[in-house]
Amino acid sequence: MPSLRHIRRRIRSVKNTQQITKAMKMVSAAKLRRAQIQVEEARPYALKMSEVLSSVAMRTESGLHPLLTPREEEKVELLVITSDKGLAGAFNGNVLRKALEFLRERAGAKLTLNIIGRKGRDFLRRRPYEIRKEHLDLFRRLSYDQATQIGTELVDLYLKGEVDAVYVVYNEFKSILRQQVSLQQLLPIKPAQEIPSEGYQPDFIYEPSAEEVLERLLPQHIITQIYRYLLESNASEHAARMTAMEAATRNASEVIAKLTLTYNRARQAAITKEIIEVVSGAEALVK
Repeated sequence: MPSLRHIRRRIRSVKNTQQITKAMKMVSAAKLRRAQIQVEEARPYALKMSEVLSSVAMRTESGLHPLLTPREEEKVELLVITSDKGLAGAFNGNVLRKALEFLRERAGAKLTLNIIGRKGRDFLRRRPYEIRKEHLDLFRRLSYDQATQIGTELVDLYLKGEVDAVYVVYNEFKSILRQQVSLQQLLPIKPAQEIPSEGYQPDFIYEPSAEEVLERLLPQHIITQIYRYLLESNASEHAARMTAMEAATRNASEVIAKLTLTYNRARQAAITKEIIEVVSGAEALVK
């Protein structure tokens, strides 16, 4: 059985760790509230953007816009959204497994990676894939401008023919206890085939023309979707970390309880041993 000093040291160490996990849980909970509000505000805007895009695309008389035209996928880029920090349970592992699965399925194409997050970069740089771009510490001050920069660059690559398709893999925020890995096609854009038919559907007149409105709208749609994916991933990260730290805090309490029980038993055994030694010594003196 370990010594009393060793057990006390272990109890003190676990208590210190528990204080850290409890503090991290509280910090993640505070950040999650803000991130969740941002996601809930961004989703309706992104949905309406898709509806407007579909409406305009259906009313264009000319051929398909280049951003809407599918190509044979010989050059494919994958945007991988992970976190810069760990201690978030399976948050990064699930995304990276999905990314590797996608890359194996596209083994015949020329593959490039656009990685957001230090964890994804550190993992994928050890794999035989070309990392074209990496973005670190992006979530420290997440903004629409960052999504604009990423989206504009991807659109330029697609229009120049340097990539034939762009996909994104990220964690979609479902609830505090549930985050789901999602793989989406960014380019070419796939507008919704049908417009919601509930109620009266007005026939809009586009000025100067539907084609010119579409020209402006398509790049903006890409940027909006990327920003939403970043917000979803940010909220998912905080939720996953909060859940992981809550579980770690709970496990620490269980370990402390077991160690305390072991300590009390060891202490009781030591006291009993001392009593037996004293009694035995007294009996020896009497004899």
